[in-house]
Amino acid sequence: MTAPPDLPTDVQDDKPFQAKRIIQAVLIVQLGIAAILFGADLLPSLGRLIAPSDAPALTQPASPGDQTRRFSPRDVPTRAPNPGTRPVPANTDMPTRLAFEFITWEDTPALTLTGAIEAGDAERFADALALNDAPQVVFLNSPGGSVYDALEIGRALRDLDVTTRLTASDICLSACPYIFAAGTARIAEDDAWLGVHQHFFDENTVLPAFLAVEDIQRGQAEVVGYLDDMGVDLRIMQPAMATPPDEIYLLTPQERTDYNLTTPLPE
Repeated sequence: MTAPPDLPTDVQDDKPFQAKRIIQAVLIVQLGIAAILFGADLLPSLGRLIAPSDAPALTQPASPGDQTRRFSPRDVPTRAPNPGTRPVPANTDMPTRLAFEFITWEDTPALTLTGAIEAGDAERFADALALNDAPQVVFLNSPGGSVYDALEIGRALRDLDVTTRLTASDICLSACPYIFAAGTARIAEDDAWLGVHQHFFDENTVLPAFLAVEDIQRGQAEVVGYLDDMGVDLRIMQPAMATPPDEIYLLTPQERTDYNLTTPLPE
């Protein structure tokens, strides 16, 4: 078998240089792709920073056809409770993570869930539930937060066959309505704030575009399945998906009934 001829010395010397240039070219292409994907993820957020929502403030009264309000979970005001409507006084400031208080209300084991829903709150709630009597009534007052934790808390409450309640001074926005939906009976006074919008399903907002889309689709599918299990009309997803994260769509009492988010009052 004849051995291949030796390459000229100048070609042999040039091989490391050629390999280096190929590696550099591949690296440049990869960095370019990463920059494009990063920009695709970042542009919507930059758009919201440059041109934030011009919707009315959350405190402005809503009416049918005028239901979209500016929303930032950190800036949601605490509303003064009407005397006698809540089993315990509302906190002066909304807790930065979900607070659980097991109480007795009208001789019935009850629970108040107050504050933002943070990652890990579902596990905290499971621990608290194991140490207390199972509630029959759950009062909510929350600006929302972690969707996954809200769904897990909701599933745990559905297993207990609870009634969920919102008094006139209560707030239940963003992910909070998923916990509210867990009640086998769901009661909200007309003046309660009950609102929905789009969600982020991952803490890391700097995901490659294709992974971010996959994460959002998976999260939306889980939400749809959850609402269906809870008996909520899936038409509620239309205003939710049409409302950006820096805004909130406040559901009217009629919409709450139409979407079966609230149930008829017991006779």
